Amino acid sequence: MAAGQIRSWENQSTVNEFILLGYQEYPAVLLTAFLAIYMTIMLGNSLIVVVTTWDPALQTPMYFFLRSLSALEMCYTSVTLPKMMANLASGDLSISLSACASQMFFLLFLGATECFLLAVMAYDRYLAICLPLHYMTTMSQKVQVGLVAGSFAISLPMQLIQIGLIFSLPFCGPNEIDHFFCDIPPVLSLACADLYVNELAVYTENILFVIIPFGLILASYIHITKTILCIPSATGRQKAFSTCSSHITVVILFYGSAMLVYLQPKSPGSAKVNKWLSLFYTVIIPLCNPLIYTLRNHEAKAALRRLLGKAF
Repeated sequence: MAAGQIRSWENQSTVNEFILLGYQEYPAVLLTAFLAIYMTIMLGNSLIVVVTTWDPALQTPMYFFLRSLSALEMCYTSVTLPKMMANLASGDLSISLSACASQMFFLLFLGATECFLLAVMAYDRYLAICLPLHYMTTMSQKVQVGLVAGSFAISLPMQLIQIGLIFSLPFCGPNEIDHFFCDIPPVLSLACADLYVNELAVYTENILFVIIPFGLILASYIHITKTILCIPSATGRQKAFSTCSSHITVVILFYGSAMLVYLQPKSPGSAKVNKWLSLFYTVIIPLCNPLIYTLRNHEAKAALRRLLGKAF
């Protein structure tokens, strides 16, 4: 790209806000739906946090990681849904540049952390099923806290770099984003500069926070499947599979939608499809997680009944 072109862009006035166009149709219906979904997400994930903290039968590493995931999901959803509802209620679809940067940072940071946390949960199942005699000594409370803290710590530096690279670009107009929130692809499409470094950073981030954790999950479940198939009892095999089924379901939903958004080649209609897919992994999956982990888990259902029985 010619230096003269870049200088001419830099001389233009830069935008100081974006307009989110994801709400053009049925704003009242969307507001009602988003409000109901947000309240359900907060209630469902709060119940998991309370139940797994309160019930003595659930004081195991698996439920510690589930509690961490539910707390993360509440934060993750709160990055996007309240702003979306505020825009719908007020009719003002604008978001300032600094608010857009903050929203994107927390979205990327918490999303990358969830990728690693799902990998940690797969490792926990690998230890429990493949190395049961060493499970409790290996997965001590100190190790549990370290794995969760590490998932946050690994994600932080790269996201700071990513946000710095994106929002140091000049945005000269137009400033309309056909999306529900500030995500990397639609924001980068508005930048008036050479995007080679940014695209390289996005590619690197996809490898670090999507491909590598997913590969670790896949490797864990290959070993888990081999171990389960060697169990002579059909009941034992079924019980072992049932402890993994909820996590596998969440992994398929989360990684499947995220990979479709961030790893698929660009095409004329991909931006519109990605807009709705991004709602799936930021809104629908946090909504489904409490149902997936409770309806498919006898221990969690029993603990929830005990808690509700005490409360009412």
